[in-house]
Amino acid sequence: MRPILGDALGTIPRPGAALSRYLIVAVVVVIVFSWYSFRAGLPSPSSYLSPAAPSNPTAKPQSPSSSEPGGRHPIDLLIERADGEFYSLLRKESKDVFAAAAAYRERRGRHPPPGFQAWFDFAQNSNAVIIEEFFDQIYHDLEPFWGLPARRVRKDAHDFDSVNFETKERNEYPMVITVRQGKAEVNNGWFWAQIWHSLVHTIEGYLPDMDIPINSMDESRLVVPFEDISEYIKEAESTRRMPDPSEMKSEYSGLQDVDTNDRTNQRDPEWEVAAYPYYTIGRRGCHPESLARKAEVMKDWTKSPSISMQHAGPHSYKGYVSNWTLATSICHQPDLQALHGYLIEPLTIRSSKHMIPLFGGSKLATNNEILLPAPMYWSDDKRFQADDYGPPWTEKTDTFIWRGVGSGGRNKADNWKGFHRQRFVSMMNGTSVTRAENWEELPVNYELPSRFYDLKAARNGHLGDWVGGVSDIGIVDPFCFPKEAEVDGTCSYYDRRIFPVMGMDMNNQFKCKYLPDIDGNSFSGRYRAFLLSNSVPIKATIFKEWHDSRIMPWKHFVPLDNRFQDIYGIMEYFLGYSGFNETEPENTVGGHDAVAQRIAMAGQEWANKVLRREDMQIYVFRLLLEYARVSDDERDHLGYVADLTG
Repeated sequence: MRPILGDALGTIPRPGAALSRYLIVAVVVVIVFSWYSFRAGLPSPSSYLSPAAPSNPTAKPQSPSSSEPGGRHPIDLLIERADGEFYSLLRKESKDVFAAAAAYRERRGRHPPPGFQAWFDFAQNSNAVIIEEFFDQIYHDLEPFWGLPARRVRKDAHDFDSVNFETKERNEYPMVITVRQGKAEVNNGWFWAQIWHSLVHTIEGYLPDMDIPINSMDESRLVVPFEDISEYIKEAESTRRMPDPSEMKSEYSGLQDVDTNDRTNQRDPEWEVAAYPYYTIGRRGCHPESLARKAEVMKDWTKSPSISMQHAGPHSYKGYVSNWTLATSICHQPDLQALHGYLIEPLTIRSSKHMIPLFGGSKLATNNEILLPAPMYWSDDKRFQADDYGPPWTEKTDTFIWRGVGSGGRNKADNWKGFHRQRFVSMMNGTSVTRAENWEELPVNYELPSRFYDLKAARNGHLGDWVGGVSDIGIVDPFCFPKEAEVDGTCSYYDRRIFPVMGMDMNNQFKCKYLPDIDGNSFSGRYRAFLLSNSVPIKATIFKEWHDSRIMPWKHFVPLDNRFQDIYGIMEYFLGYSGFNETEPENTVGGHDAVAQRIAMAGQEWANKVLRREDMQIYVFRLLLEYARVSDDERDHLGYVADLTG
């Protein structure tokens, strides 16, 4: 996947001797592995490990108020850089199959899969923007399987979910979509399975035989240790070549060998259950020398969290997200283990260390599922869609709007202070912030922004008044655990400032200019609708999705760090601050409404070109061709070469 806006703009460095040791190891690993990943357009194994360290670990952090060329705000430079990268990306669009196949070979280091001509025609007939980088996630997900025997891949897929290893009973309704002779079927009635089946059904006639195991849970289920993934990637590299066209085959072999067995020899995934905190599982996909792997594991969330931007350095520029790929990774951010409910106590844990083919809608950077477009994006569920994507910009209110439930995991009296949604709601509560500013009431699940951001409202002691006047943020259902802890619409153990609010459908939310989007039990199912609106999505997440290589931060949405400390600076940049009875120029700052409108319009226009239902079909079509190939014993000589042979 393409990292966005990296260290070229500078980072906030991290101090400490541990960083130096980490830097040495990280550099060695990157040198060993990155050369072939660059050649193939794939993330190297370094994408599974902690990110690179700042280039100057002894420098002092730069505040957003530090001088910029022409006195410009850091966000101005981030937007300018995003514009340049976006237009560079547009120049890579393929207009015919010859250009598309050439771009494929250059980026992937292999011939395209059989069926590539049909795929390209399907995409072109759907008026798709065809840029090879759009499909990077496919190759990130599938590359390790090239390091496994093909028969093992297809047998694991065929046998998946056929036996309950706890009860030893046979499962007659496995969570698997099957494709045979151009017909897709699923025997499981779970609604996610049915939605994904309806997507595959639209392209079934183009597909070779295959079995598609599905993760039916919100939470991801595979975390293969970094050490194992590294071995698979190295083995995969040894297979990456482009044989002479005369050696290539264009027909898939089929699944006759696995279809003749009775699924009685399914390999046990050795599911891990109830292993809390989940952070202990999720971090094993990081490099052994990463901060996440070396950090002490927290087991007490009863105290107020300590929030620092120290670990945001590798993905930030003067306090704002500059590298979206790194910002979503837990490997260099050990503090997130106490700042995100998913890493503390998700609703369900059922994880495996084994590399098995399993498809899902989202995952951590350390998880190993194969990503599909999430079912919420394909379905017509009104909770995740809108009838009207908003009035004209000038008719919208200058408001940050968010409605949601208290999800993100199992929030309880002894851990809720570490949950992300509850923290965001508290940070946007004007009364809570005002009382914290005045030392009348210390915040219990957040910290006020440091002077690092030099916020005018905070400088004048009116941050809470200002935040309360420009935001409408609240939880509509607290999801207390146990349920009996719910009293008068809130949890008995919550801070008293977290009180229930009325729900609001997306049609009404889109009357506001700014749409924060915060993770739930996993990713947020409203994100696509937010991008399709003519408001500005402000996105914080630790999850990867199918479309990550298609949309660009600071061009199509505003990225938000998972600590949320930058939210006030983002608000001040776009809205400005005119003060409360302060008339001195140094106590006020102008906003950037026109810039916000430009991001909103660019995001909507681009989403209508690359996040359509047709684009989901095109992505899945390409994904399943590649999946069928990596499962085939003849995979090294399976490929499309018609463009080379005339």
